[in-house]
Amino acid sequence: MAKKKTKILVKDGDSVTVNYTGKLEDGSVFDSSFNEGRGPLSATLGANQLIPGFEKGLIGMGIGDKKVVEIAPFEAYGNYRPDMVSEIEKSKFPEDVTVGSTLQGMSQAGPVIVTVLEVNEETVKVDANHPLAGKKLIFEIEVVSVN
Repeated sequence: MAKKKTKILVKDGDSVTVNYTGKLEDGSVFDSSFNEGRGPLSATLGANQLIPGFEKGLIGMGIGDKKVVEIAPFEAYGNYRPDMVSEIEKSKFPEDVTVGSTLQGMSQAGPVIVTVLEVNEETVKVDANHPLAGKKLIFEIEVVSVN
């Protein structure tokens, strides 16, 4: 009788490679390993390389397994924080600053990425929240390999 091959299941500390598509609740895709120039994502679980909800969704999956994981904001990029929106003197920005621009600046805590919300005569309103903060994320995941 042939010996049955044991399926390797993903656990904390494993290096995994996955294909994924990330969507918002309205069905719009915000990221995918299938985008041009991309490929499967490789990461080590427990090494803070993935958002917590994505990691939890992988635990117990095996090679070839597929599933949909819904991730609440607190297990993704956090809740949206109004206190991370501020107005700064326009003179501190490049002359060609426009609404929707993403810029890197410095805060007391170190480098910060901000999105420009408004450009006024004297000030610029910026948002330091992650663009996906406060959003429920839905990932279609397929495990390609487990090491």
